[in-house]
Amino acid sequence: MTNIYLELTREFNAGRLRAIISSGQAVVLHRLAVMSKDGDWILREDKSALAHILSVLAQHGARYRFGAPLDVRWMRGGWSAHFEFRGDRLRVRTDFVTRPPRVSEKELADLWIAQEGCDPPLVDARLLAEIKKTNREKDYAIIGELARTMLEMRDRILYSRSARDLIALAQAHPDLVSELAAKRPLLEKVSQGRDALEEALDAERRQLMRANEARLQRYQQAAETWAGMWPDIDRETRNQSLPEAHRIITARAEEALPFEVKGAQTW
Repeated sequence: MTNIYLELTREFNAGRLRAIISSGQAVVLHRLAVMSKDGDWILREDKSALAHILSVLAQHGARYRFGAPLDVRWMRGGWSAHFEFRGDRLRVRTDFVTRPPRVSEKELADLWIAQEGCDPPLVDARLLAEIKKTNREKDYAIIGELARTMLEMRDRILYSRSARDLIALAQAHPDLVSELAAKRPLLEKVSQGRDALEEALDAERRQLMRANEARLQRYQQAAETWAGMWPDIDRETRNQSLPEAHRIITARAEEALPFEVKGAQTW
């Protein structure tokens, strides 16, 4: 079966690398899931790249879902843009960011260099693990499986979600585990046995989930006015072409949706 998200990625990157597969589809491509219900991409943060993505989406008859306009002014503030269209017996949902959470400017720059010429371009296991530090419990099982695929031993130690794996890693690499404990404090629990380590893993997961919840809450609060306006905007633009809908949505957002969110860390 043809993967529409891979086809879209090639269209997005025609002539130039503009989009890197992230999140759910990246999990599929890392062979840790059979399918994902939507597509997520990290985009280059420049006007020409975003214009090309919009033109591809327009060719597919896409329309906006609730979110920010696909405009560099909002993208650099950590917002995300969302679209959907009907494919062959399939509703295709597409989500875009230029500054994924928990990924630094240098890490992102290195990713663009590493993925140049790749087909398909996608986030590596370590960055995908950072992106998957969400407020959904199921994502932490994915992080654990990603850790097992990481080539660097220090990354396996920093991202493992298994007490058994961590105990084995500590036995094989005691000095490295001791060194990394400053960065990941739960590693200090390895010597206390499996029960203590599993409790620490649960506490760490809850802390990461709460941190992401707080991040999302900042964006939700900043978008309250925009959310109230959206039903009317959606009705107004439902039968418009995507370029015209984008023009209307961008103009409305300039009045109601801040470019940056106070307290949000984008870099």
